[in-house]
Amino acid sequence: MSDTGTAETKKLRPLPQLYFSKIMRAIVEFQLIEDGDRILVGLSGGKDSILLLYALATMRSRLKKAFELRAFTVNPRFSSDFQTGLDRLAELCSSLDVPYDSREVDIAGTIAAQGDKDRCFTCAFFRRGAVNRYAQETGCNKVAYAHHHDDAVETLLMGLLSSGQISTFLPKTFLDKSGVTVIRPLIYLREQEIIDAIPIHGFAPVKSPCPYDGHTKRQEIKELIARLTADDPLLYDHLGAALRQSAIGDLWPKAKTRQEMYSTYQEYVKGQKG
Repeated sequence: MSDTGTAETKKLRPLPQLYFSKIMRAIVEFQLIEDGDRILVGLSGGKDSILLLYALATMRSRLKKAFELRAFTVNPRFSSDFQTGLDRLAELCSSLDVPYDSREVDIAGTIAAQGDKDRCFTCAFFRRGAVNRYAQETGCNKVAYAHHHDDAVETLLMGLLSSGQISTFLPKTFLDKSGVTVIRPLIYLREQEIIDAIPIHGFAPVKSPCPYDGHTKRQEIKELIARLTADDPLLYDHLGAALRQSAIGDLWPKAKTRQEMYSTYQEYVKGQKG
């Protein structure tokens, strides 16, 4: 199987114009794909990563940029039944002429041993590490993840409510430690659009092996946004606008350290008598 197979040889159904336009907007605006890129797609088997893989496979014949694709799945050992899903993903990649591999990482065991620590953080940390290592081993300079617009908005609100941080993930991020660049071509697609796209590629998503699926902090934030949007239809758009740096208005200065406060305090009380 060639790394440089073309979508034309497989007669893939083209992406509808709406999807092509939104993905192209992300690629062009953030310069996600360049000539000579070797892109590793993080393929979980969910609806998002399947559309990402299909979209990039079809893009190979439409972009002037010449790039190669590979796909990789992390098996977190949550369920022995996941092997059936891996076999299906291998068949999908073969039909798209995309080299495919998977590896086991004992994320389930790590979570069980760590007690009350954040399960989702642990899972994401070890998944990213495994994907980055595989990218380095196979000479891939970019890793493509299937995060969409809803993910970015949820991350923004989750950070604000959980830790007081105003931030979200970026469409494109260079990782100094691994030398890999992370790209997110689906960043302008809404989650419902990805659900609606399943008939386009015709591949039913692989059931997530995660025992906590649907019972996470992100799911709570997703449901909160849905409830608030039901009362205010513009709320989601306002959250989406807040993703931009230009949305930052007046904020308080960074909190001073105790030492900085003490130095200033001395200036104010200098010369006073008890």
